[in-house]
Amino acid sequence: MTRILILNGPNLNLLGRREPGVYGSRGFDDYLEELRHLYPTLQIDYYQSNHEGSLIDKLHEVGFDIDGIVLNAGAYTHTSVALHDAIRAIPAPVIEVHISNVHQREEFRHHSCISAACRGVICGFGLDSYRLGVEALRALSDR
Repeated sequence: MTRILILNGPNLNLLGRREPGVYGSRGFDDYLEELRHLYPTLQIDYYQSNHEGSLIDKLHEVGFDIDGIVLNAGAYTHTSVALHDAIRAIPAPVIEVHISNVHQREEFRHHSCISAACRGVICGFGLDSYRLGVEALRALSDR
């Protein structure tokens, strides 16, 4: 495994400023640099969009050539059949991640439209959920 994409959905561009009690006070750019330092042999690409179609386009663009994807689809997790279908359409393994434990939050967050299309789900470990997603992808490649 050499190349991973971290794909973030809506409102995750506001990490560090948006609801710090839920999502923490650290911005994603700082965390991304830490991840890249932690995994110097991996190329960790990053893309964020607030638009569902852009996320689907990115999955289509990289999903046939990349080794794995760590996806936090944000609110689209709970609504997007289109993201589910896009994940199913590509061979790259996708790990669904969430910063908060969505099962401790509002009822509508308890259902994921994309989980069944993903190789696994990680939630509730803060930004460390992304590192755990990277580790899950690495473990899949070792099989």
